[in-house]
Amino acid sequence: MELWPWLTAALLLLLLLVQLSRSARFCAKITLYCALCLSASTVAAVICLLRHHGRTVENMRIIKWFVSKFKYIFGLRFETKGLQKLEVDHPCVIISNHQSILDMMGLMEALPERCVQIAKRELIFLGPVGLIMYLGGIFFINRQHSRTAMTVMADVGERMVRENLKVWIYPEGTRNDNGDLLPFKKGAFYLAIQTQVPVIPVIYSSFSSFYSPKTKLFSSGTIKVEVLDAIPTRGLTVADVPKLMDTCYQAMRTTFLRISKTPQEDRATAGPGCQPAQ
Repeated sequence: MELWPWLTAALLLLLLLVQLSRSARFCAKITLYCALCLSASTVAAVICLLRHHGRTVENMRIIKWFVSKFKYIFGLRFETKGLQKLEVDHPCVIISNHQSILDMMGLMEALPERCVQIAKRELIFLGPVGLIMYLGGIFFINRQHSRTAMTVMADVGERMVRENLKVWIYPEGTRNDNGDLLPFKKGAFYLAIQTQVPVIPVIYSSFSSFYSPKTKLFSSGTIKVEVLDAIPTRGLTVADVPKLMDTCYQAMRTTFLRISKTPQEDRATAGPGCQPAQ
């Protein structure tokens, strides 16, 4: 019995389902995204091993090259502002908001030279994805054991100063798509003050207009990225952590709400009696 007619019919049925069903389109795109992550990680890992022979921050250039191509497949555009503020020649702590699995594309769009991330330990077990993260020099932290996490953060501080590294942290601690920022955790700010390096906030606009797991939406769209001025920590002590954290939170939240608005929302906020400036 010939299988080709059945396979062809199944493929046509799948394509029809994707065209007609929003949920099917969402699942298909998420599956494609995961497949791209696995395949790109596998190829990138081989190149990293051949070129640099192991774990080093220099591998992030290779990872960035691969991931930065994903946006063309999914029809995403990035409008960036202030990226030059990240191109400093000294260590710093970079903080940004965290919304979804798509954040990796936004991360690589803004990632400066000699920058690594802090990620949860579970990610290292994701096969090729975990391997390429390890090869890129990413620091893995066990959030379930605070003493172990503190030891890792102390090691991060020593290495970022010794090796002139920038460290990228999501201070919310978890993904958040509620249209606002979650309260920040203190780790990033302790790290910045203990090493006396500046904090640089990076804000990504809301993904809700094109991506929402709750409503099974995954379409093309534009993401605005804005880098704020560095906030110095020279002379600050551990006692200043709450104030530094609040300063960063307020600045990032104000920017997030501003750049996430659509023109229609701006007009609605202004009220029906307001006219655009001439």
